[in-house]
Amino acid sequence: MPPTTTLTPLGVAALALLAERPMHPYEMYQTLVQRSEDRVVKVRPGSLYHTVDRLAGQGLVRATGTEREGNRPERTTYEITEQGTLALSERIAGILGTPSNEYPEFPLGLGQAHNLPVETVIRLLRQRVELVRADLEDLEQGIRSIEAKQLPRKYWIDVQYTRDLSQVEANWLESLIDELESGVLSWSEEKHPLERKDTWKKN
Repeated sequence: MPPTTTLTPLGVAALALLAERPMHPYEMYQTLVQRSEDRVVKVRPGSLYHTVDRLAGQGLVRATGTEREGNRPERTTYEITEQGTLALSERIAGILGTPSNEYPEFPLGLGQAHNLPVETVIRLLRQRVELVRADLEDLEQGIRSIEAKQLPRKYWIDVQYTRDLSQVEANWLESLIDELESGVLSWSEEKHPLERKDTWKKN
């Protein structure tokens, strides 16, 4: 694998599917959605086709044949190459073993929430909890659907991971809301100790 080649999340997902068996891009898209992988990888049919084309150009996958069903457009089936298998293994190993700070926006919002009135913060956090809880229910339904299809768990532990993280976030947010409402977490206008003039006086 050339050192300049970096697999995108969608590229990883595409190679992983082709490591299971040869597929055409639309079948790959359907499989990702059925497994709820679209919750951890941003995927659309057009972007997936583009990704597969790019992987083919890099020598990581190759076309094995083209078929047509009725009046539908031709569909090209792809398989992973030896180079693609190596690239996939190296990328997965890097993801699993190396934490990466992706600079999510929510921690930034939390860190600057003191700039808003506490009532506003509580209202917005309650709104976020409702959305997270709704997403949790969708994830639970997705997991039940996957389990009903008896898909081996190794193919969807990422969905469980996302579900569990969302559960932790919802619980943490509800605890934070309780602290704000009870006053345990002060929202007064007092300045940070380091901002007080007397902290800079010499002894």
